[in-house]
Amino acid sequence: MKKQKESLTLASTSTRRFANTMVSPTVIILLVMTAYPLVFTLIYSFTDYNLMKRNTSFIALKNYADLLGNAYFRQAIWNTVKFTVLTVALEMVCGFFLALFVNSLKKGQKAMRTLLLLPYLLPAVTVALSWRMMLSPNYGIVNQILTTLNLPVYNWFSDIQTAFGMLVLIDVWQNTPFVFLLLYAALQSVPQAQYEAAKIDGASRFKTMIYVTIPNLKNSLSLCALLRTIDGFRVFEKVNLLTGGGPANSTATITQYLYNFGIKNLKFGFGSAGAIVMTILVLILASAYIKRAIQ
Repeated sequence: MKKQKESLTLASTSTRRFANTMVSPTVIILLVMTAYPLVFTLIYSFTDYNLMKRNTSFIALKNYADLLGNAYFRQAIWNTVKFTVLTVALEMVCGFFLALFVNSLKKGQKAMRTLLLLPYLLPAVTVALSWRMMLSPNYGIVNQILTTLNLPVYNWFSDIQTAFGMLVLIDVWQNTPFVFLLLYAALQSVPQAQYEAAKIDGASRFKTMIYVTIPNLKNSLSLCALLRTIDGFRVFEKVNLLTGGGPANSTATITQYLYNFGIKNLKFGFGSAGAIVMTILVLILASAYIKRAIQ
């Protein structure tokens, strides 16, 4: 018995060592690629680090005070939060109902999946340029259609009433397929027996969705919301190419502000402080999803 226990102990020890050996390269890469930059970003945020200056000095919280005291930056924070909340909400709703629709099809599911995924496969720059051409006030197809119908036309990205809404619409159009794909995959794992039981009990489609579908998709919905919240906070290409933060700072975002006033001017200390502020805001917005994932 002792020999058996010793052999089992040795076997489990060797298994753990093998597992740790196989995992360690990944852990090291993650530490180098994430922890190391994060630590140095935090350190640089307390300095006036600038590539044009030879000496870097410690300035404590001055970068943070300059950021939070800047009306443009506060407007960028509000725009980013508003943009993230609106896009995530719309993408979750649209992606969810698209997943239900495609999952209910008897024929053509593969073709429909392919068509719906096309917008998400396009690079953000390509999407922005395509929409800029379509919404051009001079030769855009959208304004041409409105003119044909004797409807008012707009300079979509230069009008303060439409610029922000257009950015939200474009982001929803591009990223809803991502939510659709994750929820569609999750729908495949919902037990059919639950749907059959609901049908036998006489439950309507709405009640079946509320009491069967959504409870089975809770984890997937939380994951989608978390990923889209993080990605929405990082929006940059669309804003930079389509509006540049205008008109009147109505579409300015945190990343676009940091690019203009930090990276372009080589003020990496100032930019690092902004990155830390953005990270904290993302954690606050995503805290509900993270808490649910931990539980």
